[in-house]
Amino acid sequence: MNDKTKKEIKFLKVYSGFLTVVLLSTIFYVMNQTKDRNFKEINVERINIVESNGDLKLVISNSKRQHQGIINGKPLPKRERQAGLIFFNSVGDECGGLIYDGNDKEAGLVLSVDKYRDDQVMQLRYVENTEKDARTYGMQFWDYPKEDGYQKRNKAFEDLQKIEDNKEKRAAYLKMKQDGLLPEDRMFVGKKMNKDVGLFINDNKGRPRIKIYIDNDNNPKIELLNEAGNVLVKE
Repeated sequence: MNDKTKKEIKFLKVYSGFLTVVLLSTIFYVMNQTKDRNFKEINVERINIVESNGDLKLVISNSKRQHQGIINGKPLPKRERQAGLIFFNSVGDECGGLIYDGNDKEAGLVLSVDKYRDDQVMQLRYVENTEKDARTYGMQFWDYPKEDGYQKRNKAFEDLQKIEDNKEKRAAYLKMKQDGLLPEDRMFVGKKMNKDVGLFINDNKGRPRIKIYIDNDNNPKIELLNEAGNVLVKE
């Protein structure tokens, strides 16, 4: 065996050993990555929960990195949002969320449920004016008179922002309401800012029709109202 052959054999041995080390290291790394891990504590600004195919299902984030939302497959414009959780359905649209915040001027926590391919229709919410010690909390419900009106409503709002004359802007807003593009308050159960606690039901035009509540002086009240807001029955 000549010197050249010996050198070649030595090189192959070293090369083989190197490949073995690399292979074992790779296997160890992959196995280590697939193991479940337990953490005592982590600090993170945002977590995206995805399906195995990568579809986004949940975002847990601080306010700075919060997801702006998606409706009808289109991301919404960048906007300020509080820290919390944003939920996404199987078509990729935002379908609800939980946000919260509080400071010396205002505080609140809101859990929202969105209509399919539209905005919120139900909220469990707490809102407080911390400067005036005034607060409301309870369950709020809305209706959207026009089905699938999200895109048309957004376009109408964009056009509304371009109007400078206040009278003309008010008329355009009322036209949106007449066209069924705006949500209508349908029902609230809870405590209002004026400290009335009870059940408040509106018709499909957002007009108050039934009130069953306890006022701030502990007086129980029942009121039935007509479309003009006049009280028909009061107990």
